Amino acid sequence: MPTSDLRLDPRGYKTHKWLDLDATYLIVKPKFSLRFRHADELRIESAMSDSYRFGDYNNGSQVGTNRGTIYNTFPQAPERSETPPRPFATIPFSRDPDFVNRGDILEQIDRRCSEPAARVALVGLGGIGKSQLAIEFAHRITEKQPDIWVFWVHAGMYERVEDGFRTIANTVKLAGRNEPKANIPQLVYSWLSNERNDKWIMILDSADDRDVFDNANIAHGTTSGNERERRPFATYLPQSQNGSIIVTTRNRELAFRLTGRRQNMIEVGPMAQTDALALLEKKLGSPADLDVAADLVQALDLVPLAISQAAAYIQARAPRSSPEKYLAEFRKKQSLQYDAGDLRRDGGASNAVLTTWQISFDYIRSKRPSAADLLSLMSFFDRQGIPGWVLKPRRVTKEDIPGRRIDEDGDTDFDNGRSATDGAMVTWMVTHSDLTDDSADTTDDGFEDDVAMLRDYCIIATTEMDEFEMHGLVQFSTRKWLEQWGQQETFKQKFIERMAASFPTGDYKNWATCRNLFAHVQVALGYRPSENREEIWATLLYNGGWFAWSQGRYEVAQRMVGKARRARENRLGKEDTASLDSMSLFALILLHRGQWEEAEKLFLQVMETRKTKLGADHPDTLTSMANLASTFWNQGRWEEAEKLFVQVMETSKTKLGADHPDTLSSMANLASTYRNQGRWEEAEKLFVQVMETSKTKLGADHPSTLSSMANLASTFWNQGRWEEAEKLFVQVMETRKTKLGADHPDTLTSMANLAFTWKSQGRHSTALALMKDCAQARQRRLGAEHPDTLSSLAIVTKWGS
Repeated sequence: MPTSDLRLDPRGYKTHKWLDLDATYLIVKPKFSLRFRHADELRIESAMSDSYRFGDYNNGSQVGTNRGTIYNTFPQAPERSETPPRPFATIPFSRDPDFVNRGDILEQIDRRCSEPAARVALVGLGGIGKSQLAIEFAHRITEKQPDIWVFWVHAGMYERVEDGFRTIANTVKLAGRNEPKANIPQLVYSWLSNERNDKWIMILDSADDRDVFDNANIAHGTTSGNERERRPFATYLPQSQNGSIIVTTRNRELAFRLTGRRQNMIEVGPMAQTDALALLEKKLGSPADLDVAADLVQALDLVPLAISQAAAYIQARAPRSSPEKYLAEFRKKQSLQYDAGDLRRDGGASNAVLTTWQISFDYIRSKRPSAADLLSLMSFFDRQGIPGWVLKPRRVTKEDIPGRRIDEDGDTDFDNGRSATDGAMVTWMVTHSDLTDDSADTTDDGFEDDVAMLRDYCIIATTEMDEFEMHGLVQFSTRKWLEQWGQQETFKQKFIERMAASFPTGDYKNWATCRNLFAHVQVALGYRPSENREEIWATLLYNGGWFAWSQGRYEVAQRMVGKARRARENRLGKEDTASLDSMSLFALILLHRGQWEEAEKLFLQVMETRKTKLGADHPDTLTSMANLASTFWNQGRWEEAEKLFVQVMETSKTKLGADHPDTLSSMANLASTYRNQGRWEEAEKLFVQVMETSKTKLGADHPSTLSSMANLASTFWNQGRWEEAEKLFVQVMETRKTKLGADHPDTLTSMANLAFTWKSQGRHSTALALMKDCAQARQRRLGAEHPDTLSSLAIVTKWGS
């Protein structure tokens, strides 16, 4: 039987999502879904997440033990065939007009890549020019062979490699890439290995961390118990006659691991003096004194990054600076320089890089402190994809920080339609003047001038999407300077404040913004601030965990919310509103991870505390009651669940109104309980009412509306109305696939529900095939020990016997 969807509200406020109950809508704060186990183990999943199981004792029309929300799943409609595009290059960087050829390195790469199944690694220090060589080669090969694919993959961290493979899949329009069960790395591997396809070159840039490629615990299929899926990413790099792989890395061991032979490793050392002088000339024009120019590039260790930074400094300060003056300043600075040992260990870089950076930074700091402060702030972000709008000056308030309550009664902007600023009280400027007492430039023009200065000195780069990035050595050097001068905590706190004010709650309407900023929230996990700023950091992690939970990323959600909860309890006490919200969300995450008893204990604690502090009919207390009822429901304790659900629904109607999202959630939860008791007509009546009101209030494609549709479909399924059920289930699944993603837990629930529908219609082979796909996808996404995974595997075994 299909499963229901139970919804909880992560804020611990009110729930706005409902369970696809065959599915129930539990008002659990953060929204979550329940799953039931059918005789054959039908699943009910939350609109946003996991699925629960039905009790094996259910004979098919009635749900047994509910473990979560019920979502009916259907097989996906066949993908439309797409015409494969002609080969083209996906190089994210334009060609460098100042590029200087480095002896025969490009010829060596070209020669080795002309061999079948070639692999070559460019190995050298940070800042030595490995990536620039790869960029130039990529552009040259594209001009020379326009019929060859060129794929660029950022390889510094696992998530970026995974994104790179997904980009390849989308670029060549691989069939099956949008399937919920899709193993993207395997699809790309198969395509690259197929010699009937066009020739290709893949560039793995900045592949410095061996764990990214060799550690199965962080590789594709991280949580999968299927050993076939627990493969290091290195195994998805084919030895294909059709293509070549180029690696840029500082890690010799990894270079050998990926290429297989020392002969395939090209050492990229400092530039030859003639090449270094040529680069300096391209940047500055013909030098007035060749001897001074030669002394300068030698002092810079013939390192391209150092030469580029020095040239940018000289050019920006001309005519007050010159190669001769810069050389004198460089030598003076180098003699006073602090220990660069950490830089060498971390970045594998020449001391010259640190010195050239420091000369530029000291000048910028003396002439435009706001620009130096901007760079200091940026150094705490992930070094790539830093959105300009987060950095720009703007007036914010403490109440601007998403997730904080505005009204005394606990209403949020979702409930009253107001923006967070409507309730502002304490105001401060998050601008460059807030970062330093010296700067008064708080206008947008001042910000643009700061950016221009940093760009002119080759400190940062900009993209057409108003995003910034910096070289890893620039980021590291900036942080080391801040650490030495005792300013690291100051700018770390400014980063946390800026991110907390910019990163919204995990509500559905905010997902696009959350996705854009989430990498920077992950960085903040390791940035615990001073005690007086701990609450703001906890709010950032809370909202980040909320979003991660909504995306089915339960492990990272648990880490974020766990830290937020501990920080809030330490700072505010366990009975504070924010602490209770964190406890509710943490319990919800545990519930979705199948840890029912632990979740119930926390929900009970939150409910009792809210009754005492807020009153029995306060909306937050009602939410806590609904969450506790959901745990009873998940365990098949129907009478206890019904009693609480009825109480919540009636009180919500009185306090909030019949069409309030919380009231609808309580109605859906009660309907799911009726369904589980075989009271089909009562359940259907409530589910129809919830679905129609949700369409009007939230929109036809809102996750909560989809949950209500799935719940209604599950009721049709229970009554043997297969065609009506299938129609709704297919609609829900396809919309979820588009809105949430093909491998989101809710989409997978929809798959499972569809498999049950086909099974009920006697379409045994297709139902079994779909359930197998669902089980495999759940292993990858949820883990081998998750209740939904175990349930799906048990069904596959039963149906296949």
